[in-house]
Amino acid sequence: MNIIRKILTSRSASDGNFFLAIEEVLGFKPKKKKYYKKAFTHRSMNKRDSQGNAINFERLEFVGDAMLGAVISVHLFREVPSGDEGYLTKMRSKIVSREHLNELGRDLRLIRFVRTKIPKENFGENIHGNLFEALIGAIYLDRGYDYCERFIYDRVIDPYVDIERLEGKVISYKSLLIEWCQKEKKSFNYLVYEDTGNDELKHFAVKLFINEKVVAKARATSKKKAEEKASKRAFFALQRKIVKK
Repeated sequence: MNIIRKILTSRSASDGNFFLAIEEVLGFKPKKKKYYKKAFTHRSMNKRDSQGNAINFERLEFVGDAMLGAVISVHLFREVPSGDEGYLTKMRSKIVSREHLNELGRDLRLIRFVRTKIPKENFGENIHGNLFEALIGAIYLDRGYDYCERFIYDRVIDPYVDIERLEGKVISYKSLLIEWCQKEKKSFNYLVYEDTGNDELKHFAVKLFINEKVVAKARATSKKKAEEKASKRAFFALQRKIVKK
């Protein structure tokens, strides 16, 4: 009985510390605490509810992504009355880019709350943004739209969203480069191949050809990252031609 009491006491103290820390992040007191526990449960824990459904943050991520997009869309609609659908869509993409979401999750140190059987140092960068989206999903299901909107304004819009600065921010160098090549009627090709070398993780190398000439090379842990890195190098090499004054 003493052992059981110690275990229960330990869990209670742990939960108490967790929710105190979460309350500091949120700026308000959570009501339905189960959503916040789920928001920081990694699939490696293999947890399931009484119906056999998986308990982890992935479904909350889906909800959070939708809520973040909705709040940002309404904000842009109000702030930029002259912006057409294409402009608003592009601006929203810049605000909710994976890079920016990862930055938000890192700033709040959300990874400290994760329950996982995988060493945290083995997670990729996207874990930060995934947790941020899951947290927003938990807020919506716990307290509704108004609290969700207030959190997004406090943590995303007010400190980070500067319309003029975002207008000049490139979210995809590959898209920018392809658009320029098509406009200028230049041929382009990304030649991607595996390049493991001595690295523990598999790497991919890419050569970017424009008009059948290699203009940039790069390597990364995925084809997509390698192409984007090569595109960025090509952009800065050709910047005077691409960005005409």
